[in-house]
Amino acid sequence: MKKILMGVAALIFAGALAGCNQLTQYSVSEQEVNDYLLKHNNFQKQIGVPGLVDANIVLTQLQSQIGRSEPGKVMLSGNAKVDITSILGPQAAELQLTLKAQPVYEREKGAIFLKEMELVDYKVQPEKMDTVMKALTPYLNQSLKAYFDQQPVYVLNPDNSKTEALARKLAKGLEVKPGQLVIPFTD
Repeated sequence: MKKILMGVAALIFAGALAGCNQLTQYSVSEQEVNDYLLKHNNFQKQIGVPGLVDANIVLTQLQSQIGRSEPGKVMLSGNAKVDITSILGPQAAELQLTLKAQPVYEREKGAIFLKEMELVDYKVQPEKMDTVMKALTPYLNQSLKAYFDQQPVYVLNPDNSKTEALARKLAKGLEVKPGQLVIPFTD
């Protein structure tokens, strides 16, 4: 009988502790970030060297991987459609990109941004466009960094839930855990 009572007490304690967790932090999942990116990503840039090569790049199908490949970092993968105009004439390419960044919560905006964004890998089709893409990579890297410095990957919306409203008011930074971004309410 004592074992049963101890088991019930342990379950009640674990449940209470789990309930308290909601009062001390708010978690944003990979899926929530992916959904936000799907609705709000509108990266389209004109980059290049004027008179030599210009490229119009549109980024699509962004997917996040939070804290899995590298602790404390967010990896983004996505596709890009590239329309190139050069002295050789117009050409088109498709890219598969892999990006890496440091997530940062900006309390005054109630938003999570990806800082220090960098292009870590890409695959280009057709492969003959690789030389042109290598020349454009520094410009693309700079554009992506500037874009994600200004565009959040998630904005806390107080209308979504009481916990999300609480997170927006009481946030004390951001922790990266595998599969989620955690916003603690206490230090």
